[in-house]
Amino acid sequence: MANSINTNYGASIALQNLNKTNAQLETTQNRINTGQKVSSAKDNGAIFAIATTQRANMGAMDAVKNSLQRGQSIVDVALAAGDTATSALEEMKALAVNIASSTGDAQTAYLADYNALGKEVASALSGASFDGANLWTTAAVTNLTTNTSGGTYAIGFAAAPSADATLTAVNTGAITAANATVANVDAAIKTVTTSLATLGTQSKSVGRQMTFVNKLQDATEAGIGNLVDADLAKESAKLTALQTKQQLGVQALSIANSSSSILMSLFR
Repeated sequence: MANSINTNYGASIALQNLNKTNAQLETTQNRINTGQKVSSAKDNGAIFAIATTQRANMGAMDAVKNSLQRGQSIVDVALAAGDTATSALEEMKALAVNIASSTGDAQTAYLADYNALGKEVASALSGASFDGANLWTTAAVTNLTTNTSGGTYAIGFAAAPSADATLTAVNTGAITAANATVANVDAAIKTVTTSLATLGTQSKSVGRQMTFVNKLQDATEAGIGNLVDADLAKESAKLTALQTKQQLGVQALSIANSSSSILMSLFR
């Protein structure tokens, strides 16, 4: 190519290379600043869309966890009330035996204790409420959200256990000696323990579902990281190389631009 002051092809090439290096340097610096190789749609539109969708799913899974945690608390409160009722009923059974084998003042004293414990049973079951839900007194199941697709899991009972005739026969607080029988207490114990067995199964199921959601969330988070996170060690090494390349590019451009001044020496 002829020497010319109008066209400096070497300077154009040097400038193109320097601009390319600057663009790569900007990309690397952005990855180091954000810690992500895909931080916006312009980095990689497809990966950005996938990551955004999965982040939305992560938010939905937080809502699922909240529903399950609320359900776990409702069941745990119901279990605590059931344990209290069971302990009281066990004492009532012993009192029922004493009531049947005594008379007069002794029987009256035993009956007073019996009715006091009956009130405790009623109080425990009616007070087993969490966030407005009481499985012992509610005649309907409570549905918990179990996944982001709208799946549900039911806790509670189709009929309120506290309204069962076997329980009302012992916990009104005004039971007569004739009705304070071992048979009645045994029936009430069976009702409570059967209900507790159901609640225990539901508690375990909710706990397993919470564990699954936690694992799913962790796996999703790791998957998003695999898609968008930058390898900072690699980017750090690349940054050093690009900075060196940038300095060399500036020198190359400077050399190319000096060719026109060299032409001046031909006319001296």
